[in-house]
Amino acid sequence: MAKGFPTHLIEDELARLVEEQLQDDNRFAESYIRYRAGSGYGPVKIKIELNQRGVEESTTRAAMDRLAIDWSERSRAAWLKKFGGAANDFKERAKHARFLQYRGFTSDQISVLLG
Repeated sequence: MAKGFPTHLIEDELARLVEEQLQDDNRFAESYIRYRAGSGYGPVKIKIELNQRGVEESTTRAAMDRLAIDWSERSRAAWLKKFGGAANDFKERAKHARFLQYRGFTSDQISVLLG
C-alpha cells in the first residue's frame, strides 16, 4: 500500500494513464530538461534529478539527444548571469568553477569556459 491505496489500484491507474498517453516518461524528460536547462542547470545535475524522479537513464539520454542542447552556451549564460565576466585571480576563478560544477556542468564544459 502506498499512501493508503492498494498497490493493484495504483498499477491499474498508471497503466490506464500510459494507455491514454497521459503519462509518458519521454515527454516528461524532455519537458524537465528544457525547464532546468533554461533555469541555468547543466546535464549532470539534470540527469541526477531525473533519476531521483524515477526516469530511466536510457530515457534521459535519449531525451537529451533529441533536444540537442548546446551545453557550452548554457554554461556561459549561467556564468555570465552570476558573475558578469572573467575572474581576476585564481581564488575567484575557483569560485566560478565551483558554482558551475554545483549547477551540474561537466569539468570539460567548465574548463573550456573558464580557460
